[in-house]
Amino acid sequence: MIGTPQFDQFVSDNRWAIVVSLRRDGSPATSINAYARDGDQLVVSTQGHRLKTKTLRNDPRIVLCIINNAEPFNYVSVEGTCEVQTEDLIGPTRAVFQNIANSGYSEPPNLEQWLRDQGRVILRVTPTRVSGVIRA
Repeated sequence: MIGTPQFDQFVSDNRWAIVVSLRRDGSPATSINAYARDGDQLVVSTQGHRLKTKTLRNDPRIVLCIINNAEPFNYVSVEGTCEVQTEDLIGPTRAVFQNIANSGYSEPPNLEQWLRDQGRVILRVTPTRVSGVIRA
């Protein structure tokens, strides 16, 4: 479970997160990404050359601020540590595409080739602290 039952359900029900990592000088870097659950971990597919990947290789601390798609704009902030995964990418990447399927995104026809061509990695997040605000 990720946080309380209410936070856990929110994480399962949504698909977009603002990803926060730390540059070498300690300043934050942010981006918005799709994510998926893998048990009690979260996975994000991204390109290996992106800033977030570089910063997370230097400092594995990460925050995913998970947001919903409509008012009231609720959020769950998942703080944790990140492992940059460079192998066994198909399953986690497929999970991310399944999580965003209703958003107009679909899995590429040759996922394995796409992963290579894009230089993709998986950011695997293990939560250490969960907080947020969920209004009815």
